Amino acid sequence: MSRLSYDQQKKQNILIRYWSCIVFVLGLSTRGVAKAMYFLHKVKRSHVAIWNWIQKCHPKKTSSKRMKIEEYIVDETLIKVGPESVWLWVAIEPENRQILALSISNERNMLIAERFLSDLVKIHGKHPISTDGGTWYPMACRFLNLKHHIHSSLEKSLIEITMQYIKDRTECFDDYFPCRTIRCKIKHVINWMNLFVEYHNKELCQS
Repeated sequence: MSRLSYDQQKKQNILIRYWSCIVFVLGLSTRGVAKAMYFLHKVKRSHVAIWNWIQKCHPKKTSSKRMKIEEYIVDETLIKVGPESVWLWVAIEPENRQILALSISNERNMLIAERFLSDLVKIHGKHPISTDGGTWYPMACRFLNLKHHIHSSLEKSLIEITMQYIKDRTECFDDYFPCRTIRCKIKHVINWMNLFVEYHNKELCQS
């Protein structure tokens, strides 16, 4: 069996670290993650090393490194999580296609759109907003004093590809790791999304 190159080893290590964080989010202890890694991937790591990875990961908020942002492309879609249907809100930037923000809500209206855009602006600053024809966006943008326009064909294509990508991965995750908690607040899905987005953005930066 041929040895992996330095770049291949580096990418493999990143995948193993994120896989470990995801399994930890699902509920395994750090010792349990260490055992699962060895059983599935023949990778030996101590539970202390895994704990250090988790501390560095901090899957609490979707963010990216400072970059030049010309505009935000924003959209929302309905996704199925267990027995519930919830709204997934996403913002990307068109140049590097990184996901800048992601949120889940039970309803879709102007107040929720305004809160999502407000949180986005707090992190990345004020920039023009590109959206579909949803009536809640122009009202929210006026309230926040943000320039707003309807998607161009390119912007529409970019956000639709990203939304479908996230939607497929999220629903697949919930199929394999469903939450059986009564009246679940889908915290496990939010944690999964933040980990997934962080890994997704790092992959785009390295490509």
